[in-house]
Amino acid sequence: MTMRAITFLQPMRLSFGLGCAGEGVDYLKQLPERRIHIVASRSLSSVAARIREQLEADGCAVSLDAAAVAEPTIAAFEESLARARAFSPSCIVGIGGGSALDVAKLIAAFINNPQTVQESFGIGLLRSRNCHLVCMPATSGTGSEVSPNAILLDERAQLKKGVISPYLVPDAAFVDPALTRSVPPAITAYTGLDALTHCVEAYTNRFAHPLVDLYALEGISLCARFLPGAVRDGEDMEAREGMSLASLYGGLCLGPVNTAAVHALAYPLGGEFHLPHGLSNAVLLPAVFRFNAPSTPERHASVARALGVEPHGTALETAMAGAARLEQLTHDCGVGTDLAHHGLQRSAIPHMATAAMTVTRLLGNNPREITQRDAEWIYGQCFGG
Repeated sequence: MTMRAITFLQPMRLSFGLGCAGEGVDYLKQLPERRIHIVASRSLSSVAARIREQLEADGCAVSLDAAAVAEPTIAAFEESLARARAFSPSCIVGIGGGSALDVAKLIAAFINNPQTVQESFGIGLLRSRNCHLVCMPATSGTGSEVSPNAILLDERAQLKKGVISPYLVPDAAFVDPALTRSVPPAITAYTGLDALTHCVEAYTNRFAHPLVDLYALEGISLCARFLPGAVRDGEDMEAREGMSLASLYGGLCLGPVNTAAVHALAYPLGGEFHLPHGLSNAVLLPAVFRFNAPSTPERHASVARALGVEPHGTALETAMAGAARLEQLTHDCGVGTDLAHHGLQRSAIPHMATAAMTVTRLLGNNPREITQRDAEWIYGQCFGG
């Protein structure tokens, strides 16, 4: 069988392992132009401040913006961009969760770019980037440090929108599991389940590819093995390392394959009801998995086996046991999956389904076609009782 052509776009320098954030500081010190603007999550402000001190001691000019928040809006990004432009940096460094990294990536792309971010929503519409970009993730979830994606909330449309472009792949990424040590249990769970969803959707995607399958299946296995331990004990560095690697694998899947219906249906939950992204994915993943399994039972059964499920009589039976395993894994992480418990009502289902059906760039990747009625059924499965 002839495989379709596939392209991986990755950072020119990718470092992984405990303590490699220090290597990242050395890398920044060696840049030919050293006006460095750091974008950090508020929870990482002290870490970012230490890095700033180290860089300034070596003669770098450094500014620090530690105002990055979860689920950034277009307006919040534009404010961050204005602060960065006032400093005229030659390099942008993102430190923190996926939202901070996404904002840093977009600042690097737009700081010298006459385009607006609204003009770049979609695939391949960003025209250039001429500012150096370095990312250091401090959560194990989005894989943004190696992906060509960045997501913002369009507050007017109440829907998340993405810029997808090779120009958003960082020049260098330093994935240090030690930076994730202080992440609280709930955020560890949400971000870890996001990483799991990336890997599951990449493997079951209608554009799945053997090169990506390697990352996806290993990422699924790592999440099943290490996520509950990382949630229980943030000081368990074996679990933190395992989840950092799973997140990285998920990020590497995003460029060549990307996600599908889980993410498409999650966008209204985050955009209108402000559920955390990882929580939205966790709620939807088992229901979408069950919906998709009959279309490609063998591949869904492979996911189930990677989750630790013993083979059942048929591939579809194994796959359905995999859906139950996903629910159990979510429960083991202390995450509630009933949308009613998160403040939503069943009456919102038609509206959410209508909004989700507009996310065609992701729905087109799903292994089974989803109609408005299908989307409503999937949302309905996420309400208890």
